[in-house]
Amino acid sequence: MASKTYAGKTVEVTDEGYFVNSSDWTVEMAHEIAKEEGLSLTDKHVAVLNFIRDKHAKGEVLTIRAIGKSGIVDIKGFYELFPGSPLKLASKIAGIPKPSSCV
Repeated sequence: MASKTYAGKTVEVTDEGYFVNSSDWTVEMAHEIAKEEGLSLTDKHVAVLNFIRDKHAKGEVLTIRAIGKSGIVDIKGFYELFPGSPLKLASKIAGIPKPSSCV
């Protein structure tokens, strides 16, 4: 395990940069993680991140399709907000473990 400092707080992360303890996450940290990933977060990004965190907290399996049905953003919009591997990137910024569906 490694550690990173975001918003003045040191947290444990995996070798890929995913939070070990998702309860350490704050929105301020998300902005710093996003900046590292080359993104600038908007209110829409934050709404998606909160949706992802809520689903994770409930133990629900995260999928791109579920996010597309969230009412916050459609699938195309999700890819535009989080380019490349959107679920993997959004999960990292949201401070939750890497989804099992992502390799």
